[in-house]
Amino acid sequence: MKYKLVAVDIDGTLLNSKSQLSDKNIEAIKRSVEKGIILVLSSGRPVQGVKLVYDSLGLEMPCITYNGAMIIEGRSMEILFEKSLEDDDARQIMDLGYQYNTTMMVWSNNKLYVNKMNQRVNEYKKISQVEPILIDDREILFHKGITKILWFDDEVKIDQYLKDINPNLKDSVTACTSRPIFLEFFHSKASKGLAMEKLGEHYHISKEEMIAIGDGLNDLSMLQYAGLGVAMENAPSAVKEVADYITYSNDRDGVAYVLDHFIE
Repeated sequence: MKYKLVAVDIDGTLLNSKSQLSDKNIEAIKRSVEKGIILVLSSGRPVQGVKLVYDSLGLEMPCITYNGAMIIEGRSMEILFEKSLEDDDARQIMDLGYQYNTTMMVWSNNKLYVNKMNQRVNEYKKISQVEPILIDDREILFHKGITKILWFDDEVKIDQYLKDINPNLKDSVTACTSRPIFLEFFHSKASKGLAMEKLGEHYHISKEEMIAIGDGLNDLSMLQYAGLGVAMENAPSAVKEVADYITYSNDRDGVAYVLDHFIE
């Protein structure tokens, strides 16, 4: 099969465990693009967080952001697709967040709003490179539209939250971890898999002509959608089980290995 599009997760996949982009991965990506491949960055990160990696590659490419809730066209930042949470769903998630007294990151209109200022917010600020805004009136956020809500807490608590709240969430909400300490909520019709489908329609590429590479539970939909779903060696067993192929870990340039071995 001659592949035409490759979607690559960022954290835990393209970046190593020190959140660095290796020269080997950069070179492999550039070789693939020179062969005509459409390389897509696919992440739970917001637009600003993806742009940091995008800029370091120096290439024109589309980006899947917010776990598929928004697709942007690289340099122009044009929004190709967007799916925000329903107001009632966002309200329920925030109510639960206040009830658990967890730290919430609320993305609205590509701005970062938080329910409290603490060390976790400072850590997330370093990741997103976006200045947090303390929530004053959340009704304004509902009016603007909420793309994604993220809870940041201890790993054990996040695991318990997910078990406790899943039965109470509507079918219109997807809740999953992107890191063991991050529990993310977004519209169920927004996923990395659906984003790949939308890109396929945009570029006239079939799913059989796509490769998806990832390590997290939020990557499952795109690994299952793509003609070739690739899990990283460092991925949990639930991700490896649905993959067609398992590559080296993110600390051993697993993305470069896939690109060099599957791109003609």
